[in-house]
Amino acid sequence: MSDQPARWSQATVYRDMWADPDDDPRNSENSPDGELATLQDFLTNYRMTLRMKCEGLDAEQLVRRSVPPSTMSLLGLVRHLAEVERDWRNWITDGDPLPKLYGKRDADFDGAVAEQAVVDAAFGDLEREQAATDAALAEHPDLSARVGKSRIAVRELMVHRIDEYARHCGHADLLRECIDGRVGQ
Repeated sequence: MSDQPARWSQATVYRDMWADPDDDPRNSENSPDGELATLQDFLTNYRMTLRMKCEGLDAEQLVRRSVPPSTMSLLGLVRHLAEVERDWRNWITDGDPLPKLYGKRDADFDGAVAEQAVVDAAFGDLEREQAATDAALAEHPDLSARVGKSRIAVRELMVHRIDEYARHCGHADLLRECIDGRVGQ
């Protein structure tokens, strides 16, 4: 007998998917028009994927670590992405950088503990930081515009955001499968 969870999916049409296509909130019949809308659509879908990977888990499950010596957990990823969203705003501004949300390096992962208040705060932080970064970037609809002290192109920042979420959604896939065996994109 193994203590490893059995692999499973809620999908009945394609067993390797997270949900059936008709039930997947990431599926849309309308393809976005234009480069900015396409980038925003990809970002929205990756953000939704991260939340979906965390749904239905309790605080203890959300903080389960991957493999030693890694401190990575689903809650750690949520906290990390809240921190990263805040940092991206530092790239946009010419002013002083915003302070870190969770403190020193890796505090986003190290501080991910199995307390419901910490879980609730992390998801609240992520939602707030995403909205603030979205609002700051909305002031720069020209993807070629260069912003902040380093004069980064808005397009590069948008692609970097998608890349960060996509990479961490891959981590979330494996973390979730280790927790309860649920698989899918």
